[in-house]
Amino acid sequence: MGRLVVVSNRVPLPSERGAKAGGLAVALADALQPGSLWFGWSGRRSARGSGTTHIQRSEGVTYATIDLTEAEYHSFYVNFSNGALWPLLHFRLGLVDFRTDDYGGYRSVNRQYAAALLPLLRPDDVIWVHDYHLIPLAAELRALGVTNRIGFFLHTPFVPPTIFHALPRSTELLTTFCSYDVIGFHTRTYRTAFLDCITETLGIHSDPDGRFVWRGNSVRVIVDPIGIDAEGFGDRARDASRGNDARMLRDSLGKGGLAIGVDRLDYSKGLINRFEAIGRFFGTYPQHRRQVSFLQVAARSREDQGAYQRLRRELDRIVGDTNGRYSEFDWTPLRYMTRAVKRDTLAGFFRLSRLAMVTPLRDGMNLVAKEYVAAQDPGDPGVLILSRFAGAAEELTEALIVNPYDSDEIADAMHVGLSMEVEERRERWNALHTKVTTNTAERFCTVFLNHLQQVEMKPARPALRAIS
Repeated sequence: MGRLVVVSNRVPLPSERGAKAGGLAVALADALQPGSLWFGWSGRRSARGSGTTHIQRSEGVTYATIDLTEAEYHSFYVNFSNGALWPLLHFRLGLVDFRTDDYGGYRSVNRQYAAALLPLLRPDDVIWVHDYHLIPLAAELRALGVTNRIGFFLHTPFVPPTIFHALPRSTELLTTFCSYDVIGFHTRTYRTAFLDCITETLGIHSDPDGRFVWRGNSVRVIVDPIGIDAEGFGDRARDASRGNDARMLRDSLGKGGLAIGVDRLDYSKGLINRFEAIGRFFGTYPQHRRQVSFLQVAARSREDQGAYQRLRRELDRIVGDTNGRYSEFDWTPLRYMTRAVKRDTLAGFFRLSRLAMVTPLRDGMNLVAKEYVAAQDPGDPGVLILSRFAGAAEELTEALIVNPYDSDEIADAMHVGLSMEVEERRERWNALHTKVTTNTAERFCTVFLNHLQQVEMKPARPALRAIS
C-alpha cells in the first residue's frame, strides 16, 4: 500500500497531546506510521484563510494544516456542520438550522481542502477521509483529477431516508458520497440506513457485501466498529489509580463509592435525562445516599451555539436542585465539572468507579464505554450502564442496557449495578473485556485499510470543472 494520507476537519498537532487528544488521534495512532501525512484545519482563523499550508513533522509523520477565515469558520463549521448536519445525523430534526449560504460555505471549504491537498499528493497515496465535515471532499478531489483510492469513515450515526431527506440539498449531498471507493460505519444499523437512502434516492440496490456502482464508480460500504488499545489503557488505569489525582479523589469520597460519566457537553449525550435520573435514584433508593457520589465530567464544546448554551443552563439548574435536595454537610451526591481532564487521570478515575453511565440519546460509537471496561480491576470490576442508542451497544451486550430517554429506567439500573454481587460483575466484565480487547483500534484501522487497498487504481484523467 502507498503512503497513508489522513484527512479530518481538525488536525491534532503533536503539541496538543494529553487532554486535547481526541478519540480519532488515539484510534489512528497505529496506522500513522513514519511517512504518513495528516491534513486538515489548523484550528486557527485568520484574514488570509487557506492561502498557506503549514507543515509540521513529528516522529516521521507530516502534519499539514490550513487556516480558515472567520466567515468560513462560521458557515462551514459552526452553522452547517454543527448546526445542520450534526443534529440531523443524531435524529434531532427540531434543532436542524439550514441556510443556503451556510451550505455554500460548507461546499466551498471542502473545495479549498481539496485544492490545498492536491499538491501534497503522490500518485500511489491512499487517502482516508474522516467524518461529516468532509462528506463532499472526494467529489472535489475527483473534480481536480485525483484518481487515488479514497475512503471515508463516518463517526456519527446515520439516519434513515425519512429523516435524511428533511435536510435541503440532501440528494446532492448524498451523491457526493458516491465518489469514495470505501465508506465505513460503526454499526450495521447505520450502514443499512445509508444503503436505504442510496436505494430510495438514487434507485441503486447494493449487493449483499454492500457494493454498488454509481456513474461508473464502484463503492463498497462496510461495517467497521472503532476500538481502543484496551491493554494499554488498562495499564494506564492501573498506574493512574495509584497516583495523586486518584488518591485525592478517593480521600474526598470518605467511605462512599464513586459513579462516573465522561462526555462532551453536547445535547446528544443525554445529560439532562441522566442528571434527572440521578435525582430520582437518590429519591427512590435512599439507602444509597452517602454510599456513592456521582462525578460528571462534561468538557465544554461549541459554546458559540445557542443549543449548547441552553443545555449548560439547564444542567446547572438540575445540579443545583439535586444537590440542594439531597446533600449533607459532608456529602455531595452530584459533582459536575466542565473542564477537560487528562486521559490518564480519567483512566484512574474509571478504575476507582463502581459504576459508569454512558447514556447518549444517539452516538456513533462512544469509546468511553470501552475505556471504562478496559480500566476495571478484574477481581472487583465496576458495572457499565449503556444506552441502547450508542453504537457500542451492538457490541457490549453484557452491559446494563437502558433507554436513555427513560430517567426511571436509568435510576433502576443504577440501583441494580450498585447492588450487583461480585460474581455477576466479574462474569459480565469478562465477556465485555474479551470484546474490547478483540475489536481494538489497530483492528479498526487494519480492516478499513485492507478494504481500501483492494480497490483497483483508477486510470489517470484530466481535471474536471469544480463541482458547484
